[in-house]
Order: sequence, then C-alpha cells, then structure tokens
Amino acid sequence: MKSKIVLIRHGITEGNEMHMYYGSTDVSLSERGKHLLEKQRNEGLYPISETAQFYTTGMLRTEQTLRIVYGDREHGVIEDLRELDFGEFEMHTYEELNSVPEYQKWITAEDSGKAPPGGESIDSFTKRIRRGFDELTVRNELYMLKLRNHRKEAMTICICHGGVISGIMDYIWPGEYKNFFEWIPDPGHGYVLLVEDGSFIGYEQF
Repeated sequence: MKSKIVLIRHGITEGNEMHMYYGSTDVSLSERGKHLLEKQRNEGLYPISETAQFYTTGMLRTEQTLRIVYGDREHGVIEDLRELDFGEFEMHTYEELNSVPEYQKWITAEDSGKAPPGGESIDSFTKRIRRGFDELTVRNELYMLKLRNHRKEAMTICICHGGVISGIMDYIWPGEYKNFFEWIPDPGHGYVLLVEDGSFIGYEQF
C-alpha cells in the first residue's frame, strides 16, 4: 500500500523578517508572508489530493498557512510538532543576545541537553518531535487503511515548522546531510514523503 505525507513549513512571519529567535511565541504571518503563500498557491506549488487529510500544530502561523494554501479545512492538531521553545531568548535577535552570558553559554555548548533559560534543550525537542511524527505516521496509516477499499491513495498534509521538518527528515534519513540545518526548507515550502508498506522509500522537495 502506498501513501504520501506532506510536510509544509509555515509562511514568513515578522520573526523571520527580523531574524529573531522564536518558537513558542504565537506570532502571525507577515503581510509579505501571506502574499507569497498566495502567489505560490496560484502557481500550483502545493501538493493536493481529493482525499487529503490535514493537520497543523495549532499555532497561529500554521493555521493561517493552512487557510491561505488550502482554504478552510477540517483538520487535526499535533502539538508535539511545534517549534523549539527558546525560553528567555524568544523574540530577540542575535545582536540583542550576543552580550548576554547565558546566551553565550547556550550557543557555544557542545551538550545538546543544555536548554536556554526557561526553554527547551535540543535533546528534549528531538524526542518530542519524533513522538509527534510517530503519531502523524500512525494517523496516516489508519487513514490509508480507511481508503483502501475505495482504491484511493492516502495523503496526509501537515503544516508545521522549519526546525521540526529538519528534525523529521534527519530522523528518517540520518546522515544524508552533515548539517541538520541543510534540511530546513524555505518558508512555505517542504517535502512530500513517499510511503510504501509502512516504510519511507523516498521524498520530493518543493
């Protein structure tokens, strides 16, 4: 049995435009981000299927992206696929934080278990998003079984976040890129994961 899981990074936010650290802060898409999503939608960038099911992380930027790209759709929410919580560093830029001792300790730490003050470590983030992706995978498999008798291919579309998508891709295809950040798609872009008999057999970037 074949199916597809589509991971889409939300559109551009003011946090992106101002180069801020943000993950848990519930920011909106910027006007530029909204217009770019509309343009990409009109150009036919986004995968779609008449049988697609939809998920977001419940954050405003993912909800807005879903609405702009696919319209008002019934959808589920998987909170474990939210972005990294930067704690006290949320909504601050590198320039603002560079002289802060706690920031320097965090940014230079080789220990992925070290978290920003009041925030989340990379280790905790990785465990959380893998748990969230496993949940998404199970929901896709159940949906695939539901559609099997109708001979239709299941497609599960999830609007989430750049760091989350990178973590998922590195989870499925470890070592393909030397740098975790190479997996991060541009805002409004993402990957189509190809699934066959419960295994990931490839991906397409868009």
